[in-house]
Amino acid sequence: HVQLVESGGGSVQTGGSLRHTCTASGDSYCLGWFRQAPGKEREGVATTNSNGRSSYASSVKGRFTVSKDNAKNTLTLQMNSLEPEDSAMYFCAAGPVNCWIGANFAYWGQGTQVTVS
Repeated sequence: HVQLVESGGGSVQTGGSLRHTCTASGDSYCLGWFRQAPGKEREGVATTNSNGRSSYASSVKGRFTVSKDNAKNTLTLQMNSLEPEDSAMYFCAAGPVNCWIGANFAYWGQGTQVTVS
């Protein structure tokens, strides 16, 4: 079992930056960020594994950076050049060895809100 605790998020103007952090307890080889806006399906944002291999949604490539500190079991999502379309609830998740945004992630954090206006 993996427990995930997120922090960060908040409100920012278009073009601004925010950072999320997720702390994992348990198996954290593969961690990722997902988001869900009201009335929309949840979508994968970015994932990374303990080997540093990452995957990104095309909508965030070049603007978001995901990184993992294996020693601290933390996952960070740096979000730059934010757009109103990035507004959503962001969730940290722990996933399988086959680590990418389309994989089946079994464990989820409580979510933090991002609002871009």
